[in-house]
Amino acid sequence: MNLAITLVAAMLLGAGFVLQQYAAEQAPKAHFLRLALIADLLRRRRWLLGIAVMVAGQLASAWSVSHISLSLAEPLLSTNLLFALALAVPLSGQRLRLTELFGALILAGGVSALSVARTVHSPSATFRTPAGWLGAAVIAAIAALFVQAGLRRAGTVRATLTGTAAGLVFGICDALTRLTVHIMESHPFVHLLTIWPGYSLIAANLVGLWLMQSAFNSAPLHASLPGISAAEPLAGIVLGVVVFGDAIRISPPMLALQAAGLAALVSGVVLVARAPALSQLKPRPGVIAATSRHPISTIRTAAVSAMHPEESDAPDAEQQEERDVPEVTEPPVTTTTSDRRPTGV
Repeated sequence: MNLAITLVAAMLLGAGFVLQQYAAEQAPKAHFLRLALIADLLRRRRWLLGIAVMVAGQLASAWSVSHISLSLAEPLLSTNLLFALALAVPLSGQRLRLTELFGALILAGGVSALSVARTVHSPSATFRTPAGWLGAAVIAAIAALFVQAGLRRAGTVRATLTGTAAGLVFGICDALTRLTVHIMESHPFVHLLTIWPGYSLIAANLVGLWLMQSAFNSAPLHASLPGISAAEPLAGIVLGVVVFGDAIRISPPMLALQAAGLAALVSGVVLVARAPALSQLKPRPGVIAATSRHPISTIRTAAVSAMHPEESDAPDAEQQEERDVPEVTEPPVTTTTSDRRPTGV
């Protein structure tokens, strides 16, 4: 049951990312890192649907993190790339290649290797300790450097840098979520309204969401999502060690496992970033209009077309019949001189 909820969380996160990016890329590029971007997206139904799906995924992931070990939850949640690819295939009109599928599995395996190499403890340490604040501040500073570098670039590079920054901020959110869940285990929910972790979690999520939408707005999904999926667990692992006292097992086999995990993480990001299904996820007017009117049915139709692409490519019978019938036009009526003679002559 716990594993099923974790996979559902990954599926919801992946679908939410695709829907948000599909809408965010339509916004003006001049809105990059401006609140006007969020104001524009709030008027788009597809983006609102993507936010709702992502929030549901985050709630399910928070539940799974608190009920199963992080060494198992983190690699399972990183499979959101697989589900993002599955939804991007029908929307982009591209086929899913084994290379991208293998890359997503390698990325999940890299996260798993890094997670297995540490022992998770209960959050006895908190952000109130100097080490906790310092660890979060360092990660936030690194994220700020990525954002500044993205401001000097454009297109794919900007999306990659900003997406990585968003992933680092979401890693801080994961640590705050872990602390919040630990507090709720021993206190009522109302207690969160009187302490800072709950408000910090909301603020960090808003900053991460703002950065992620700016990354989605800059380029297709292949440029931003792999960086988000790789940076978030890395930041979460670092804060788990620094803040919560997770122990890293130091031994030659474990060091080799961590090195292999890092290599797999980078390789998986590179392979997934080359996916045509993500790089050619372009807004199409017909699909946009249909999704705006019936978002749920459009997603269901996209999933069916992914399983049966030959049926989706074939024209409907009525459309084919309309094409085959030639257009008949009546000749213009001309009036001759004889037709204009008086009838009495």
